[in-house]
Amino acid sequence: MNASEIVHKQKLYYRTGATRRYEARIKQLDLLKEAIRRRESEILEALKIDLSKSDQEAYMTEIGILFEEISFVSKRLKGWMKPRKVKTAKTHIGSKGHIVPEPYGSVLIIAPWNYPFQLAISPLIGAIAAGNTAVIKPSELTPHVSAVITSMIGEVFDPAYVTVVEGGVEASEMLLAEPFDKIFFTGSVAVGKVVMKAASERLIPVTLELGGKSPCIVHHDANMKLAAKRIAFGKLTNSGQTCIAPDYLLVHESVRDAFVTEYEKAIKQFYGKDPLLSDYYGRIVTPRHFERLQSFLTSGSIVLGGETDPESLKIAPTLLDEVSWESPVMQEEIFGPILPMMTYKHLDEVIEVVNARPKPLALYLFTVNQSVQDRIVEQIPFGGGSINDTLMHIATPYLPFGGVGESGMGNYHGEYSFTAFSHMKSILKQTNAFDIKFRYPSKTGSVMMRRFMK
Repeated sequence: MNASEIVHKQKLYYRTGATRRYEARIKQLDLLKEAIRRRESEILEALKIDLSKSDQEAYMTEIGILFEEISFVSKRLKGWMKPRKVKTAKTHIGSKGHIVPEPYGSVLIIAPWNYPFQLAISPLIGAIAAGNTAVIKPSELTPHVSAVITSMIGEVFDPAYVTVVEGGVEASEMLLAEPFDKIFFTGSVAVGKVVMKAASERLIPVTLELGGKSPCIVHHDANMKLAAKRIAFGKLTNSGQTCIAPDYLLVHESVRDAFVTEYEKAIKQFYGKDPLLSDYYGRIVTPRHFERLQSFLTSGSIVLGGETDPESLKIAPTLLDEVSWESPVMQEEIFGPILPMMTYKHLDEVIEVVNARPKPLALYLFTVNQSVQDRIVEQIPFGGGSINDTLMHIATPYLPFGGVGESGMGNYHGEYSFTAFSHMKSILKQTNAFDIKFRYPSKTGSVMMRRFMK
């Protein structure tokens, strides 16, 4: 079945109303949850083959987070679906207004390779909850995970409701030419621009979850042991192939040496003396990505790490010093276990250099000073972030996740996923008990309207 046939059948299925009832949505979410549970070992094995993810990391970041999301959404979906009453303006006496969440229709979900299972299924949860049909395009760079997704979705859902289209760039281009009602894309800024351009041809609304260079600020009063440990966790999960990983460090010059010492200790604690041999440390997705990262090792000087293994596609956790904003490693999102470090004296420097660049997807700040926290949050725009931690803001369904500017548009997770895949339809119900005459053309009406609307 080609893309046009898939979309046509999904639109016909959507028009039957089968996706819209609350009971139907809950049933499909339950089926999805059970399917993931049944396929758990296959998913873990596929993630091991494609990215060398340990079972612990894979379950935490790719499976467990989905179980939590489905449970959270299912418990609250009935309330989200209800029409919401709004106040009546004084010019609308006698009327009632409410907002009705309405599904978009048929949606396209384009998933990336770095969290290939979670980032395909998490948007699907929102699409199902909101009452849509969906087409998933998984990444061709993680073929084993893609195959599991295709098999699992095909086993559980009618393709007229939810289906998967595998393939490379050609498959994506083919799908982007179709009249979907909503597109949800996770990936690079460059491809995000292609998606948005294609969507603009049909005025299709988009959610873009992109990336960028996310700064990590370590102030002089930070708990250095905890900061280094949590930064190592955020940077080295999935070998740094995380869109919200700390991309570069801005460390106060007075604690630079202390941070390096603690960061090295954290790496040894996580992965032992030789991380390249650790079962808990993943690999780079392809030789092309490995070579790109390897070229960054000539930027500045290597403080620790720097070892590489082309055969296993692994690069040791690496800390770089003596880098500048002109260094190759600072020209693009790193997306790997290499962490460049720069120092600062005054907070003004931090605010100035971060704001001189595109708005990042995430920002991390380590300090116990409330005024410093308030100043950074107020004066630097970014998608979202954590204070005295990394990554964890993405793991709560109570917070929206998304970028701003070049790091993306729109957000999701929890209720925000439901909203991302819903159109909020405004309805005004007018009374017939009386009629406000001065709204109609007349000399008296004009005078009354001016008085009333002041």
